Amino acid sequence: MATLSVKPGQRFTLRDWHTNSELISVNAERQRSASHCIRQEARVLRNETNNQTKWDEHDNQTRLAERINSVNRWKETLDKCLADIDAEIDALAKVKEAAEHALQAKNLPLDVAIECLTLRESRRAIDVVRDPVEEELHKEVEAIEKAKRDLQQRTNEAFEQLCLLQEARQQLNFDHRGKMEALEIDRVCLSLNVNSPNISFKVNPTRVPDGSTALQDWDDYSQRNKDHAEAEMKASNELREAIALTIARTNNELEAQRVATEFALRKRIRDLEKAYDELKWQEKNTLEEIAEMEEDIRRLEDDLRRKMQDLKLAHTRLETRTYRPNVELCRDQVQYGLTDEVQQLEGTISALKQKLAQAQDALDALYKQLYRIQTDVGYKANSLVLENKCIDSRRKLTVPAEKFVPEVDTFNRTTNRTLSPLKSRQLELA
Repeated sequence: MATLSVKPGQRFTLRDWHTNSELISVNAERQRSASHCIRQEARVLRNETNNQTKWDEHDNQTRLAERINSVNRWKETLDKCLADIDAEIDALAKVKEAAEHALQAKNLPLDVAIECLTLRESRRAIDVVRDPVEEELHKEVEAIEKAKRDLQQRTNEAFEQLCLLQEARQQLNFDHRGKMEALEIDRVCLSLNVNSPNISFKVNPTRVPDGSTALQDWDDYSQRNKDHAEAEMKASNELREAIALTIARTNNELEAQRVATEFALRKRIRDLEKAYDELKWQEKNTLEEIAEMEEDIRRLEDDLRRKMQDLKLAHTRLETRTYRPNVELCRDQVQYGLTDEVQQLEGTISALKQKLAQAQDALDALYKQLYRIQTDVGYKANSLVLENKCIDSRRKLTVPAEKFVPEVDTFNRTTNRTLSPLKSRQLELA
């Protein structure tokens, strides 16, 4: 026989069923209402966030562009500053090189001046005088040494200024490289968008990196570098002008001193030639006087010999007449005449001997004076040779080295050229 199967568990009433249905309907409506509100709020949020994100991105794009412009302006400023400082370094280096050449060029005038002083130390006796030539040569040496000290100081200052310019350039170059890297980075950032393949999440991207600076510090840093470079360029420009003035001043001073020295030297040569000619004239006259004096001495000696013979004759007559016999030995007119003649001859002989001695003394004095004249002629000839060597040596200052041919060599010999008679005599006496 069949049996009835009953599902185990709680049984609800119809009222519970209707209540449950109503409750489900109410909850569904409430959930739909809440969902609608959330959907509306989500749409508003989406709109707001999309707008905010777009404006933020737009603002940051603008900021990046402005930042790129700011960095680029500083880069261009640094480019110009670097170009200016490079030009200034080249200009200062050229002026420094010119100062070094001017300093080196002072060696030849100094060597020539010292050579002239050394040559003039070979003057002899009375010709070793502290004359205007020696004073001008010493002035020239002092002027050259002072010019060398001034040029050396300017060269040192230029070297130090070049170091300062290089240091300022390094700072500019370091800043410029930083600007270039920053521009590259910011341009990459400006080129990125949401579709870029190389974007990703980063760990703590909002952190402040170590070594970060404030915007004002960044601007002040570049401004300081620029101001420092401009200050060094201004100092370099002033130094270049000072070096150029020093070179011009020293050249003018040394040229004026060279002219003064050569003027004194040529005047000294004229004075020596005049003194040499005067001495040669005195030598000629003294030789003529010696010849006349020797002739007069010879005549005095001849007269003295004749007077001695006359005296012998008178003595012999007087002595012979003493042998007259007896009363014939009288003091007659002959006796008186012969006695007077002896006395007269003795006086004459004494006067002639005295005059002969005076003539011999005068002749000795003339020979001594002739020796002094000829010695002094040798001194003057030697001095003339030395002064002409100085003039010849100083030709190096005006004649290019490749064209310079010495007229007188170091060993008192001349090259193959025609000498004037005066200079030939000078060399023979020297």
